[in-house]
Amino acid sequence: MVETPVPLCISHGAEGYGLGGSASPVRYRSPDEDSARWLRLRFRPRDIVISTRSKSGTTWMQLICALLVFQDPELPEPLTELSPWVDWLVLPEAETFARVDAQQHRRFLKTHTPLDEIPLDDRVTYIVVVRDPLDLAVSLYFHGDNLDRARIRERTGQPEPTTPAPPRPPIDEWLPAWIDWDGNPRDRLDSLPGVMHHLSDAWARRHEPNIVLAHYDDLSEDLNAEMRRLAGRLGIVVPDATWPTLVEAAGFEQMRDRAGVLVPDKDGVLKDRAHFFRRGSSGAARELLSDDGVARYRDRAAQLAPPDLLTWLHRNAGN
Repeated sequence: MVETPVPLCISHGAEGYGLGGSASPVRYRSPDEDSARWLRLRFRPRDIVISTRSKSGTTWMQLICALLVFQDPELPEPLTELSPWVDWLVLPEAETFARVDAQQHRRFLKTHTPLDEIPLDDRVTYIVVVRDPLDLAVSLYFHGDNLDRARIRERTGQPEPTTPAPPRPPIDEWLPAWIDWDGNPRDRLDSLPGVMHHLSDAWARRHEPNIVLAHYDDLSEDLNAEMRRLAGRLGIVVPDATWPTLVEAAGFEQMRDRAGVLVPDKDGVLKDRAHFFRRGSSGAARELLSDDGVARYRDRAAQLAPPDLLTWLHRNAGN
């Protein structure tokens, strides 16, 4: 994974691009993602970009946006078609961009790239979903077991490994190592430093009018209120009689029941779609960690993120 400065000056104009602020974004590359694709995307006024860390509620927020845009629980296409993952190398850029350019509805696009690594356009709304990093980590661990890595290598042109990968340790050993990893956040965006980099950057931008932060726990505890708040921030008006149907369709159990049309697996990179929605509640990690493990996490988090962000992030966890 490489961080490379992007020497492009982006502004409004015929190309349709825009960058908020004077600094250019950096480039993030991994074996299956490349943020440079965003520099070639033509934004439209009122586009929506959903920027999350993996397993933080990405598909949930995509579904919420779909329900608000179409105002019908029966979506016209599978969610992955309606809301393309722009910088995912599993799908060719030409195919992804052709789909995005052809869309006539208000577009809501997916990325796992932090906001400092994509163009920021003042005509676009950016939504960042925030989840307790420990719960994210547990979900990420089990998600890793469900990935068909041979299929991903095939679709991204990666060579087959010359030696088999060592088996992962059990999660009660893996999670403390995830907490302790100490390196460049952009070398591993799904590490604890990478997660805190993504969230801290979004937190610093939270007062900008086109930046919206959503907390996973708020979605879990009062989905109706959060959907109404998001509709307000997006300038979407929903008839009163329509709200109950939309909120019901966005519930976690309903999502799990509709995994076939909601799970982002167009190219068969998941071993089992039904396992994508593993557990919608919070607190799984603290069931695995000792008191010392939780304390170690608190210390690491305090080194990586500002106190006010941590207070908001952990407000239901006693951290």
